[in-house]
Amino acid sequence: MPPGRAPGPSPAGGYPRITVSETELSVICKNCGSEVSPYVTECPYCGARLRKRAPKLERRGDALEAKPRRGRRSLKVRLKRGSARAASRPYATFGAILVSAVLLLVYEASGDPLSTFGGLIVPLENEWWRLLTAPFAYADVGYLFVVAVGLVLFALPLERRLGSVATALLLLASGSLGMLAASGIADAQGDFEVIAGGNGMALGALAAWFAIRRTEARRSIEQEYDTVGVIVAAAVLLALPIFESSANVFAGLAGGLVGGLCGFAAARRPGE
Repeated sequence: MPPGRAPGPSPAGGYPRITVSETELSVICKNCGSEVSPYVTECPYCGARLRKRAPKLERRGDALEAKPRRGRRSLKVRLKRGSARAASRPYATFGAILVSAVLLLVYEASGDPLSTFGGLIVPLENEWWRLLTAPFAYADVGYLFVVAVGLVLFALPLERRLGSVATALLLLASGSLGMLAASGIADAQGDFEVIAGGNGMALGALAAWFAIRRTEARRSIEQEYDTVGVIVAAAVLLALPIFESSANVFAGLAGGLVGGLCGFAAARRPGE
């Protein structure tokens, strides 16, 4: 009997045959070194135990074939594929843009002041929730357009790498902590103003993306990025307070600092 076929009655005897392809003959007996069928539990040459139980068979037409095993490796592959599919859907990036666009439309239609739609009022007093809503409040379309372009350029690739949850937390932390810094500085100067917009969020995404790409470029000479383009984008976002009164330069700087620290931490994680 050839070693590549499991013992059993021939098809002429009325029993279904077991088909074994040549590519499946990959079980090697550790005791005698013979190549045996993957459907046996003991080596037919030396009698050594090969496995605890034989694989389950399923009928396919007139033949019986082994069911594919679903071990830990295949589970990890499925989980990675699921994560990749989830990361390909940029919920965090487009969610931040969509929420801001809806608030801007309602603001323009209502005619109410910006503070009604989440703008940060200095001094802050007890309305701490404005730190979370102010990065999504805008007074005009131009401000939102510049920030949205920055998020698309830098938050999208960031989300493909880190995932939607991590990117959402990074954007929220950059925007809210930037607002906190801007509020503290304005309060210390005795100013009374309304601060709003996501320039800190966009600069946080830019800084995090740059930190990760810079770390990758040091590890491999094949990793390249457009440094001039990054500098131009950062300059445009930092210059927003010149053209928009509700934007704050300290909110942008603090948001960029938070995003950069998060990016360096993500790039230095074990296994990255």
